[in-house]
Amino acid sequence: MIKKATFAGGCFWCMVKPFDKYDGVLKVVSGYTGGHTKNPTYEEVCSDKTGHIEAIEVTYDDEVISYDELLDIYWKQIDPTDSYGQFNDRGEKYKTVIFYHDKEQKEIATRSKKKLENSKVFDSEIVTEIREATKFYEAEDYHQDYYKKNPNHYYMYYVGSGRYKFIKENWDKNNFNREELKKKLTPIQFEVTQNDKTEPAFKNKYFDNKEEGIYVDIVSGEVLFSSKDKFDSGCGWPSFTKPVNKNSIMEKSDFSHGMFRTEVRSSKANSHLGHVFDDGPKEKGGLRYCINSASLNFIPKEKMKEEGYEDYLSLFE
Repeated sequence: MIKKATFAGGCFWCMVKPFDKYDGVLKVVSGYTGGHTKNPTYEEVCSDKTGHIEAIEVTYDDEVISYDELLDIYWKQIDPTDSYGQFNDRGEKYKTVIFYHDKEQKEIATRSKKKLENSKVFDSEIVTEIREATKFYEAEDYHQDYYKKNPNHYYMYYVGSGRYKFIKENWDKNNFNREELKKKLTPIQFEVTQNDKTEPAFKNKYFDNKEEGIYVDIVSGEVLFSSKDKFDSGCGWPSFTKPVNKNSIMEKSDFSHGMFRTEVRSSKANSHLGHVFDDGPKEKGGLRYCINSASLNFIPKEKMKEEGYEDYLSLFE
């Protein structure tokens, strides 16, 4: 069923891209909601006199992506402990709010917030509000898909506002229990998945693996890639044209080492996997997912049923 989800997370320029590439997300629109002024302009909202908050409206197919999954994406873009804005953007118009559209969304949002509180990711109180959705007004055309229309300014703003630094330091370093993972993983697996390191090219486990099977997240076991989509890119790391399920990965802006790249992380465990580039085989979509072997566990086709991945055998029919 096609549904709507409305989230406020500070500047709406930075809230569109995180949702845009997930299967099941049909449209993401920037706009204003929660206030009393009809058909507000950007200038009016900036005056803090309309009661409106910058927000995004997500149109999604809940048979492909659930509201719970959308909330997981939402939380990882914001500082839920800030009651009066987000990062360098201050004022009521930049508050974090989940606007629910029905009773079910309200219940799911409440559970999701409680789960975050119990996780102890943050020491401070989770202050993101949960409110009933009201009239949503689309923002002016130049605000829509801002990250596509003005990529250079968007990236400068994303970093300069403090959002990028906060997400890297708070969300990307608060995955599974780090002490437990140190016991479970090898040193290189821990450094790659938890500290965003890169293993040596050509000196890793799977770069030249040609067996049939699937590649799963070394932390959570989530299915990520298939040997059907693996190719030899010559880069020295396992390369794939696409993930098995687009919603199993997250793409994030990465400004480390003085470069701008698109980082790839696993959705379930938030493990650092590698990066995606646009120099892959054109006949297969043109993408190259360059992934660290240390973030992966390979399950050979003949062992998939035994390991609990029988549902994915259809990939090889």
